[in-house]
Parts: sequence; C-alpha cells; structure tokens
Amino acid sequence: MTHSLDVITYGEAMAMFVAGETGPLSDVARFTKRAAGAELNVATGLARLGFRVGWMSRVGADSFGQFVRGVLAQEGIDAQCVQTDARYPTGFQLKSKNDDGSDPTVEYFRRGSAASHLSADDFRRDYVLGARHLHLSGVAPAISASSRELAFTLAREMRAAGRTISFDPNLRPTLWGSEAEMVETLNELARFADWVLPGAQEGRILTGSDDPATIARFYLERGARGVIVKLGAQGAYFATSEGECGHVKAQPVANVVDTVGAGDGFAVGVVSALLEGHTLRDAVARGNRIGALAVQVAGDSEGLPTRAQLDALEAQVAPKDTPQHTSQPRAVA
Repeated sequence: MTHSLDVITYGEAMAMFVAGETGPLSDVARFTKRAAGAELNVATGLARLGFRVGWMSRVGADSFGQFVRGVLAQEGIDAQCVQTDARYPTGFQLKSKNDDGSDPTVEYFRRGSAASHLSADDFRRDYVLGARHLHLSGVAPAISASSRELAFTLAREMRAAGRTISFDPNLRPTLWGSEAEMVETLNELARFADWVLPGAQEGRILTGSDDPATIARFYLERGARGVIVKLGAQGAYFATSEGECGHVKAQPVANVVDTVGAGDGFAVGVVSALLEGHTLRDAVARGNRIGALAVQVAGDSEGLPTRAQLDALEAQVAPKDTPQHTSQPRAVA
C-alpha cells in the first residue's frame, strides 16, 4: 500500500518565549520567541530527517497561530489538519534560562486554548490512515477530555488498520484531575502501542516499580512489541516481546544547556530508526545520540539534526558502536 505520509501526530503547539538572561522570570526583560510542544518537537525532528510528517491541531486566529503555521511550513510539516479556531487563542509559555544544566522554569498560558478544544470530530479518516505510523504522547490527552477522546480514536483506528504506533507517556501531572486518572488513562492508551518509551521516574508512577526490567515487562505483557526505559545519564534499557533485552550507554555531553526537549529528541531517534527497519538496540543508540544533541542548545527543537547531520554523526560513532542484533520491529506497510 502506498502512503501519503510516513508519520501522523497531534497535539498543542504553542509560542514559547525563552529568557535571554538567567534569573527569575519576573526579572527577565528580553525573550526570544520559538515554537514549543512535545508532539510538535517530534514532528519537527522526523521531518528534518526526511520523513513525510502530518500534524493535527488547532490554533487561534491570532499572531501566535500565524507564527505556529509559519514554523510548520518552514519545517516541511503537512498542516492540512490544522484548524484555525477564531473562538479561542493559541497558547504560549515562558521559559527561564539556566547556566548550571538544571531544568528551567516553565510557565504555561494554555487554559482554554484552541488546541484544548481538539476532539474526535477533528478525526479525518482518509488523512490519518494515509500515514503508516502514529506517534502519541501523554501531553495532548491531558489538555482536555475532548482531546483525550481524539487520542483514543486515533489509536483505535490506526491499530485496526494495521499501522504501527509509538507512545511516549511524557507525564504532565498538573494537567490531570488526579494522579490515579492520569495513570489509568495513559496505561490504557499504551495498550495500543507497539513501542512504549517511558522515563524511569514515569515508569515508577505508571507501574509502581523502579526496576527498568519490571517497567518494560509491564507494557510487554499488555501488548507492546518493544519498550525503552529512559535512564537519563545512565542511558536506556530496552526489551522486546521476543525476549531480547539490554542496556545502551548514554551519549556523553560536556555542557548541558537546556534539558527540555531531550525526551522528544530521544523519541525522534527511536521512531526514525525503527521506521527504517533498524533493531531496537540500534534505535535506542540513535535516541541517545539525538537526545544528547537536544540538551546542548537552548530551545526545545533547535538541536534536532538534519539527515545529513545525523548521517555524519552516525558515521563517526559506527566503528565503536556496532550494535548486537535484536528482533526487528513489526514491518510497516
């Protein structure tokens, strides 16, 4: 079957104002405007690697919405399913600048945004099923009950059509009514996924265990074909439904500038490699490499590489990073 898109994803894209100086946000006088959003970061990274990526969202009829559309066009992301909603605004956020490698402070202004009014009514079967892969994160389902319905609609339809699905829990506890609701909903959504990518702390919240192997087994028993548990500076642990498992060391980083977006960069690496038919170990190694690039620059997506940049990087590390063979991901049409 011929597909018009390689990957489809959806979520909220926001204008992001990054502080131009360190210190409390209340004291910052200068900001740089960028685009932000977990799913948008993944879409951007995959598009830069040459994948045909479709993005579903809603933006307001305002300058921020126009800015988001401009970013999508610049990155080559298909925006046929981005609606302009004149009733509600485009969300935005402020992010602090830190020089010590610690997590920056982020303040969100997204309540009642256009994207929070996404719903199952936004589902376009012909467009969505024209993609061979769906990427979901736990952020978009958290912004509203109607957006949550869209996430499950996308997952059910893509699963029924035999497409592959990746899922990054990307927990945002403050957006949920309770932790119990978050855990139940995201674990149910993960049941549709072929590849699940929790962080170690996320895994503890979602499964009740600190052990990477136990976290992986939790999702493998619920139908995942591969699980990658992100371990930060310790790299990542992976396991497959065919019994393969292992640990891949982290990519060393001399100077951490901005940790936000590292997980999205990791997802770009993993998903791109799996869609190209690489082993899960190979995919984790690429995820570590791109995640390391992401933390070395300010901004959520500025460190995501082009295909030429990634090829050059992988050519440098290939001789000493030759992976062991593991099971192949499920073939995609």
